[in-house]
Amino acid sequence: MKIGKYDMPDELYYNKGHCWARLKGDVAEVGYDHFGERLAGPIKNVELLDEEDIITQDEPFGTLSSGKWAGKLESPVSGEIVEINEDIVNNPQKINENPYSSWLVRIKLEDTGELENLMKGGTEPLQNWLTSEIGQFESKGYQWE
Repeated sequence: MKIGKYDMPDELYYNKGHCWARLKGDVAEVGYDHFGERLAGPIKNVELLDEEDIITQDEPFGTLSSGKWAGKLESPVSGEIVEINEDIVNNPQKINENPYSSWLVRIKLEDTGELENLMKGGTEPLQNWLTSEIGQFESKGYQWE
């Protein structure tokens, strides 16, 4: 689904912190969405928790920073971090190049029922939320790159 200028693939689940989850069995790949990476600008640094760390839905699993912004990455799911994408840690600009192939961590899911707390790609709730987010930033005079 395209919302405004932003790709939001239908197979993904999204949280309001601009992170996405792609299910692969009982593991979720987690990354940062297209709107979030455009808002952040050129991403310069990504710091993530360690493998084997246990995280809870909506809690930080790392930070992301650009020249103009720094913020926490909020996990869309709970579980154990089973893998960190070292390529992205070493080359964070890849998030700007293609946010949906640039997963940050893989998390072994604790409870698939938590997916109901997220916005599914291709749905009206996601479209309404992101349209509102875009409007809020445009009303503040945000200049899109």
